[in-house]
Amino acid sequence: MQRVCVIGGSRYFGKLLVRRLRAEGHQVTVVNRGSSSPPDGVEHLAVDRDDEQALTAALASRSFDVVVDQVCYTPVQAAIAVRVFRGRTERYVMTSTIEVYDPDTAALAAHSPGELVPEDAVDPASWPVDMDAPWHDAAYLEAHYAEGKRQAEAVLTRHGTFAFASVRSAHVLGGGARDFTGRLAHYVERIAEGKPVAVHPTVLPSVFVHAEELADLLRWAATASDFTGPLNACSEDPIDVRELCGVIAAQVGREPVYRVARDGEEVSPFSFDRHYAMSNFRARRLGFTFSRTADWLPGVVAEARATAPTP
Repeated sequence: MQRVCVIGGSRYFGKLLVRRLRAEGHQVTVVNRGSSSPPDGVEHLAVDRDDEQALTAALASRSFDVVVDQVCYTPVQAAIAVRVFRGRTERYVMTSTIEVYDPDTAALAAHSPGELVPEDAVDPASWPVDMDAPWHDAAYLEAHYAEGKRQAEAVLTRHGTFAFASVRSAHVLGGGARDFTGRLAHYVERIAEGKPVAVHPTVLPSVFVHAEELADLLRWAATASDFTGPLNACSEDPIDVRELCGVIAAQVGREPVYRVARDGEEVSPFSFDRHYAMSNFRARRLGFTFSRTADWLPGVVAEARATAPTP
């Protein structure tokens, strides 16, 4: 049994992670703002993680074997975590994102569509940090989501007094109504209703991960592995948006209608004109086994169809 603190953990794969940790017999404490209560048997501390004084008070004398931070989006939040959890934990795992590799948001080395991007393409040990940027402004944070994650990783890597690991998640699918993003539902509804799907003139592949698989990997990273540094988390086999639409079309019995977007025009989620599909080689080398996207994608489409409005 380990003492695990989960920051966030109130929805989607974070909630799945909490349930898995509890089922394994770990002593789990969830820290969030109180929007929802954790499962029975899980300690709940309702506090804003951005309020350093309140967070310190809420934690009191507690210490943990590992902290899993599901909601760290900025270097400011990371710096608070460094101070608050100094001496309280031996290990810290942050949920990061594939978006750190997006060449639209940072000057990164180019990768061809046939080359899966490794973790060292973004090195948090040397990534520049700007603590004075307006990270508390919601509009700025939304526009700089990927950069916020990169800089949060950098702060925790360089200043944490604990072993630090970041899990860079691929685009997450699965769960039907539990998928609050609505991205897969967007495709299911539009294809079922015969509405056009906006795509780039040339679409490039990306990588995905099932919500259940990501929860399993985070549990493994927290309690069954001691790796440090960034780790890519994605199922095998990248796919592009037209392949995704093909799986949906096979279930709804209707061919997708595409509208090719002009330059600067908004496109549907998962349509990409730049390549940053990740490699999961490091995680596999460390012992984690991933599924194949094609094996679970029809099932998550069926879940989305079951919760979509009737056209």
